Amino acid sequence: MPELPDIVIYIEALEKRILGQVLEGIRLVSPFLLRTTDPPLVSAQSMRVRELRRLGKRIAIGMAAGLPDEELWLVLHLMIAGRLHWQKRGAKVSRPRGLAAFDFSNGTLVWTEAGSQKRASLHVVRGEAGLNALDPGGLEVLEAGLDRFAAVLTAENHTLKRALTDPRSFSGIGNAYSDEILFEARLSPLALTQKLKPDEIERLYLAVRTTLGGWVDALRAETGDAFPEKVTAFRENMAAHGRYKQPCVRCGAKIQRIRYAANETNYCPHCQTNGKLLADRALSRLLREDWPRTPEELELLVRKP
Repeated sequence: MPELPDIVIYIEALEKRILGQVLEGIRLVSPFLLRTTDPPLVSAQSMRVRELRRLGKRIAIGMAAGLPDEELWLVLHLMIAGRLHWQKRGAKVSRPRGLAAFDFSNGTLVWTEAGSQKRASLHVVRGEAGLNALDPGGLEVLEAGLDRFAAVLTAENHTLKRALTDPRSFSGIGNAYSDEILFEARLSPLALTQKLKPDEIERLYLAVRTTLGGWVDALRAETGDAFPEKVTAFRENMAAHGRYKQPCVRCGAKIQRIRYAANETNYCPHCQTNGKLLADRALSRLLREDWPRTPEELELLVRKP
C-alpha cells in the first residue's frame, strides 16, 4: 500500500501536470470504485484543479469552478494494489486492471489496480467539511514536536506496530515503513507504548522523522521529473521490510517475521528484541487483541472523538 513517502511523490508529480488544469472528462470503468453519490462524479467535470493535498494515505484533489461554495474534492485511496499512471491524452483504460481515467488537455491520469479484489476507492465530497469527514485525524509526525508525538503514542496501550500504523494516531504510516522505523529505532514491534521509557520514545520519534524524511528524499531523487511508475512496498534498500531470512544490514543476523492473518512484520532479533524470536503461537492472544486481521480494517478506522 502506498504510504506517506509514496503519496508525497505522487502529489508532487501530479502538481507538475494537473495543477491549474481543467478536468475535461472522467471515464469510470469500475463501478465499485466510486463510494459516494452526492455530489455526483460528473459534477467535477469542467472544474479546474485548485489544490492537491495528502490525507493520510489518500490523495485529495481540490476542484473549483470559481465560487467557494462550488469547491469539490476527489479523494483517491489506492489501498494495496492501486496505482496511478500519467499517459497521453485519451489513453485507453479497460478491465480488469483499469479503474478510471481523468482526462486533461495535456494528458490523462489512469488509475489501475492489480488483482481481483477491488479495494481502491474514490469519494467525491463538498468543501473542507466533506474532506475532514474522511480524515482519520492522525498526527503529521514530520510537522510535530516530540512532546506531541509522545502524547499521541502513549494515549492508549498498544503494540508499537499497531500504534504506528493506526491512521487515527499517525498519518501516512503503514506496514512497510513501520518495519523500517522500528528497525531504525531498535525497538520490538510488540513493545507496548505505555511501557516505553522516555529515551525509547525519543529514539522512536527521531526514527520516524529520519525514515520518512529520508525515503521522501530518496524517492524524489529516483523519480526526478518523471511520473512515479515504480511504486512498491518492497524496495531494495529497505533494511527490514520484505527481507525475511536475509542478513541484517547492521549486524548480520537473519531478519525474522511475525505473521498474523493477512499481516506481516519483519524485524531483526539481535537489533530489536535482544536476541529473542517472537513466536507466533505464543503471541496469538496479543496479536488477536491488538492487531487487525487485514490492512483494510485499519484503513476503515474513523477519526477519534
